[in-house]
Amino acid sequence: MRQGAVYHVIARANRNEFIFESKEIRDMFLDILSRAKKRYKFAVWNFCIMGTHVHLMMQPLGKENLSKIMQWILSVFARKFNDKFNLIGHVWYDRFKSWILNSIHQMFVTFQYITENPVKAGIVKKPEDYEHNGITFIKKGMYDIIHPPGIFTSILT
Repeated sequence: MRQGAVYHVIARANRNEFIFESKEIRDMFLDILSRAKKRYKFAVWNFCIMGTHVHLMMQPLGKENLSKIMQWILSVFARKFNDKFNLIGHVWYDRFKSWILNSIHQMFVTFQYITENPVKAGIVKKPEDYEHNGITFIKKGMYDIIHPPGIFTSILT
């Protein structure tokens, strides 16, 4: 972990299950992400909630720690998910995967990759048609979860 770094984070559902199949569950994840932003300091540059996994392009701010932020998000979601469906056991396949984005090029490629995920999966024809995608929030000016566009995101949108 490097202070100030931007990360591509992926969290996958256990057994590759379609835990995010319903809008209600995707919204539940976004609500938890929003709550996490009130608890910790971090920027979400892009995100996409797919059926079996979540992509986040995020940056812990100040002295915040990516592991601590993600542990809180994933554990709160797992508890709420299990409570909702009266389940026990693991919701997530593993902790989470993350990669530091070391250059503007890597940030650009990752932003586009996350944005295009629902198109490549054949869910929608245009990324902004997918409701649970950061680009949709940016296009609609919804900045409660996604970080308001700066120079970087203005170029990408």
